[in-house]
Amino acid sequence: MGVSPTFPTLGWGGANTRGQQWVLSMNSESSERTEPASGDPAEVAGKAPEMTAEQRLAKAQEEAQKYLNNWHRAEADFQNYKRRTDQEREELRRFGNVSVIINLLPVLDDFERAFASLDSHLAGLSWFDGILLIYRKLRQLLENAGVTPIETEGQSFDPRFHEAVAHVDGEEGKVISEVQRGYKLHDRVLRPAMVVVGKGKGSEEEGRGRMEERPKDEGQSQ
Repeated sequence: MGVSPTFPTLGWGGANTRGQQWVLSMNSESSERTEPASGDPAEVAGKAPEMTAEQRLAKAQEEAQKYLNNWHRAEADFQNYKRRTDQEREELRRFGNVSVIINLLPVLDDFERAFASLDSHLAGLSWFDGILLIYRKLRQLLENAGVTPIETEGQSFDPRFHEAVAHVDGEEGKVISEVQRGYKLHDRVLRPAMVVVGKGKGSEEEGRGRMEERPKDEGQSQ
């Protein structure tokens, strides 16, 4: 019988020992490659140097000044907003009822026209006195709201308050008569007064007289 060759056998324990040694050698090499370089931390790339105490104080003061300026601006904006809202509220209080007052003015005109056309003999009658009392109450109500009539007769014509409907002989630029009364609400014109304005007396006659005197003077000079 032939003898079969024998080969050395490698058990499981030997394989495990060699594998463990290979893993340990790889870990040691990787740790050596990843170990940071020793030296001064300030020299490490990408790391900013630390700020001194004076620099930190200056930076804090700069930020504090910036916050203070922003606060001042916000305070000024708030004061402007408050002033504007107060003004709008006051305007609303003074002129919020303008439309109602304007609609009441024709009623006041009707009362005044009626009193101007009534016979004086009716004065003293009970119904007349009642209507007159209503008219006075209405005027008092408007005066309490800030409504005042615009002065006209004898005043210089002012286009802000007057509306000229005719021009007649009279003192130039003066209001001769009033056609319809105008009213103001505080310092605003609700309705301008319709007036007749003077255009000057005898201006055309003086011009004609001067034209007639010129031929006489020329004849005497010749």
